[in-house]
Amino acid sequence: MITDLGYFATLLAFLAAAYAGVAALLAAHQGLPELRLSARRATYAACAALTLAEAVLAWALVTGDFGLEYAARYTSSDLGLLYKLAAVYAGNAGSLLFWAWVMTMMAAVAAYSGRRERTFAHYVTAVSMGVTAFFLLLVIFIASPFDRLPQPVVDGNGLNPMLENFGMLIHPPTLFLGYIGLTIPFAYALGALVSGRLDGEWLRLSRPWALFAWLMLGIGNILGMQWAYVELGWGGYWAWDPVENASLMPWLTATAYLHAAVVLRRRSMFKLWAVSLAGVSFLLAIFGTFLTRTGIVSSVHSFGETGLGPAFAAFLGLALLGTVALIAWRLPELKGDDEIEGFWSRENWVLIANFFFVAMTVVVLVGTMYPVFSSVFVGRKVELGKEFYNQANGPIMLAIVCAMGICPVLAWRRSANSTLKQALLLPAGAALALVLGLAVLGMRQPLALGAFAIAGFVLFSHAGEWLRAARARGRARGSNPFVSLGGLIWANRPRYGAHLVHMGIAVMAIGIVGSSFFVTQGEANLKRGESLTVGAYSVRFEGLSESTRPSRTTVTASVTVSQNGAEIVRLRPEHYFAKAGDEHGVTEVAIHTTPLEDVYVILAGWDQDGSATFKVLINPLVVWIWVGGALLLLGGVIGMWPQASTRRVEAAAEVWSAEPSAV
Repeated sequence: MITDLGYFATLLAFLAAAYAGVAALLAAHQGLPELRLSARRATYAACAALTLAEAVLAWALVTGDFGLEYAARYTSSDLGLLYKLAAVYAGNAGSLLFWAWVMTMMAAVAAYSGRRERTFAHYVTAVSMGVTAFFLLLVIFIASPFDRLPQPVVDGNGLNPMLENFGMLIHPPTLFLGYIGLTIPFAYALGALVSGRLDGEWLRLSRPWALFAWLMLGIGNILGMQWAYVELGWGGYWAWDPVENASLMPWLTATAYLHAAVVLRRRSMFKLWAVSLAGVSFLLAIFGTFLTRTGIVSSVHSFGETGLGPAFAAFLGLALLGTVALIAWRLPELKGDDEIEGFWSRENWVLIANFFFVAMTVVVLVGTMYPVFSSVFVGRKVELGKEFYNQANGPIMLAIVCAMGICPVLAWRRSANSTLKQALLLPAGAALALVLGLAVLGMRQPLALGAFAIAGFVLFSHAGEWLRAARARGRARGSNPFVSLGGLIWANRPRYGAHLVHMGIAVMAIGIVGSSFFVTQGEANLKRGESLTVGAYSVRFEGLSESTRPSRTTVTASVTVSQNGAEIVRLRPEHYFAKAGDEHGVTEVAIHTTPLEDVYVILAGWDQDGSATFKVLINPLVVWIWVGGALLLLGGVIGMWPQASTRRVEAAAEVWSAEPSAV
């Protein structure tokens, strides 16, 4: 049977990964070129074997092999082809196999690109193959997607209806890529600790991997926010769910790691920060995987009880103890040669920002694990609501955003007072004018005004830097501002990619503040022709309709949205039931988006007499969250875009390392 081939391919991959890891360690200590080559080839073999295993699983899902327990649980005959393929990582067993497969692909790329490197490549292979071997042990002995049912079923259960969304095709894989990608910088950091080569070389080699992982986690988090907003029907985009938190924490520490790397490559300092944050980011990625697969916290995203808890806890504990032991061993060598010379220096403000990134991570970690702590020490599970996270993290996030506006105008070592005042005066004045304008328009919330002022300061600060640089380039080359700006970005991609990232975060902050402070909502049961007024909008109920397809039954409401007496749009919120006997179904909201606000209409229920209950929210500035997210991701892509030649790579690296604000 073909699924037996998948099982044996997984077993072969485990043997190849285990051999590659051991051979790479021996090659690192004994310097044998034959062993080094053998480890690399074993890595390729593990990747090939897992590619075969993934192909077998995908074939079983697409062809509807409902004798396979995994296919029966996560696919059905009426499921679309793309969603059948997405089921590869929809379940616990499949996602573990997917993790191992992607890890071997990354390890193979790292092994090939580092085939001429003599210090760190061995450790990267050893660590990545060790992680792969652990995940394959779980697949082989605890959660195999190739287990068969005693008797095949006629049809499968299909995906959770909420997952039948385009985001399902992108959101989970990008998060997996981010989690897994953090293994490579971690391996380079371990290699630096073991070998004692704690200069900037390991950072140079690991930076593309760290940026890639950071970018994938960013895409995954933003897509997850957008999916929650349009699919879950509760009007928000971030609920501080434990699994949401699990993907946010390594992104925060990876961001701090990249900032520490900027300083370390420029000056001999922050060595301890760099290796520690590389380790913490990897450990948090494993911790997030542990959370989703053990059931120790309640989450709509988790796989529930899986029996994997002890294995993950042991692996996480060993990784933590090993990392701490290596750092303690090399601690005297991790002290930098340089020191911070002034408060108003770039390196000092990077340090300040990093403290805030770590503080935010600690807050999220404590809040996520508080139910576990309370259950152990108090005897009952107490969960902290979103108010805790918002109140604790709101000021921290604003402090981080503020630092993003200050860093671009600071010099290394120390900044001259006259230059600093001149550089800060214009963006600060523009931010003040923005706040005064908002106050004149009627905004009275001091916290919101302060947040808008900080976000505006960041945007004006970065825009001023761009404008000054573009004008200088234009004068030197005789080109117009747009050509000069494009040339600046292309010639200094890491620097201006970082500027875009920081501006994107400021724009996202504007959207988050607006949708948090100024949301308006209303709810009513309406008969046909009746209206509900919320804010400046009137929503009139036009009627209900029902349609039935083999895969679902859908109830659709038609509503007309008017503003100031004029009809502006017709919306069709829905509620559908994917399976017979499904009592709850899935809500499909209808959204009308403008630059200033979203009209968000939820069909909350309906009665036999034809009336329907609607919940309507007016969510200000939400679209700017997605605009800011797009800028952030664009900046990340520009920042990691490869140069045309090795010489240009080194030149760009020097430019990147000279900047205070990096992704």
